[in-house]
Amino acid sequence: MAPRLVAQSLREKVIKAAVKYIADFGPDGLSFRQIAADAGVSHQAPYHHFTDRSAIFGEIALLGFRKFTAAMNAPTHADDDPDQVVRLCERYVDFALSNKGYFRVMFRSDLCLIDESPETQRAADDAFDTLLVAVKEILGDSASVDEIRIQATAMWAIAHGLATLLIDGPLERKIGKISDRRALVRSVAQRAAEGFRYVE
Repeated sequence: MAPRLVAQSLREKVIKAAVKYIADFGPDGLSFRQIAADAGVSHQAPYHHFTDRSAIFGEIALLGFRKFTAAMNAPTHADDDPDQVVRLCERYVDFALSNKGYFRVMFRSDLCLIDESPETQRAADDAFDTLLVAVKEILGDSASVDEIRIQATAMWAIAHGLATLLIDGPLERKIGKISDRRALVRSVAQRAAEGFRYVE
């Protein structure tokens, strides 16, 4: 039993170090040597669990999609916006900003090779299904499959675009200093919700 616990601890240390590095510096410069140094383990230790960078990115994507699905499905709180479109957008952006190390990998198929991992693909599909279910509830039972897909794509594009601009884009250089990020996200989401209802 003891060796198994040690192995799990090492794996978790490696992933935690990799996620933190990616959150701080992005994924492109990640190396096994850097991960090992940040995790406080020998430079060979990461190879006990991961054959290469793609394997680490794949694990980060898998865990990220699971965390994302849980965040999007979390119970509604008193301070959540009652408009479901706005609430979903806020949760999406909040997740991205709070989990940059995961978010920067999850949608980069060139990094995590998601098509080669059925488990990660299922996790990604589960995350998207959360959005599809929410959109179906908003549009009602009479909505066609195409209508649901189009609206889901529109919501995803807005939330993902805003999250990316806040994390890696030049948003503040273009619109000025953002003093209240939550207010900005809510305003953009409300504008999107208005368009969403108009298209209905």
